[in-house]
Amino acid sequence: MWTLDPSRKEVLRFAVSCRALTLVLQVLTRFLGSSSPVVYWFPAHLLQHQEPLLRTIEIMPWQPLAGNSSPLQKLPRNCIMRLLCNWKTCSLVTRCILGYFLTYWLLGLLLHCNFLPWT
Repeated sequence: MWTLDPSRKEVLRFAVSCRALTLVLQVLTRFLGSSSPVVYWFPAHLLQHQEPLLRTIEIMPWQPLAGNSSPLQKLPRNCIMRLLCNWKTCSLVTRCILGYFLTYWLLGLLLHCNFLPWT
């Protein structure tokens, strides 16, 4: 084994502590995200009470279309896609929630594919 001078010991200690902190954060966020639905209930609660576009979906989930339209158009649209298509008319709370989840998804996709630590 090589001898470590004081500067190498500090760098090694820093690297080990950073790795341990990263692992602890990854495990905690995976545990909380997969086992606790409260993390997802609260944004859903805020979206249902703050967003008028979602209230209209609850009352009338789809619009009956003319008889000559395709069968795919008669299916109800995804609520999230409806919110994203009407981004400018959404409330500030809805924009913040959607922005957070989209940013989290995109960063996770980019960092995980590059073998960087991400939960």
